[in-house]
Amino acid sequence: MTIDKSLKRSGRLVRARNVLKRHERIAQLKTEDRWEDGQSPIGLPKVRVIRTVVGKKKKKKKDDDSDDS
Repeated sequence: MTIDKSLKRSGRLVRARNVLKRHERIAQLKTEDRWEDGQSPIGLPKVRVIRTVVGKKKKKKKDDDSDDS
């Protein structure tokens, strides 16, 4: 059997997800100082997922003075 094209692409799995795993949610809560050691990992509060926006690279400006020689 062959692998479907959508499964072959390695860059597809890097995109932002809107559901985090338990250890990812705990790490996010720790950065927000909402996690206490010894707290139960069951029934965690909701955590907002921040999506990173990848923008286009800016073009470098050319020096017009050096091109006129």
